[in-house]
Amino acid sequence: MQEVHKKLGKRVATLRRKKGFSQEGFAHECGFNRSYMGAVERGEKNITLAMTNKIARALNISLSELFKSV
Repeated sequence: MQEVHKKLGKRVATLRRKKGFSQEGFAHECGFNRSYMGAVERGEKNITLAMTNKIARALNISLSELFKSV
């Protein structure tokens, strides 16, 4: 399961950068703390579906697009 968390975190970080967000700015956009977002991107957190949906909405993509290649 840890591998899935790491793949999702890497995907979030990649998409965040492509959208031009800093980690702090993106965390704010999602309603998260910056340190929490860092843990998500490193694959250290088991985030809920609701939190994953917040991330997808902040990136302006669907959940299926977020999970592509994860």
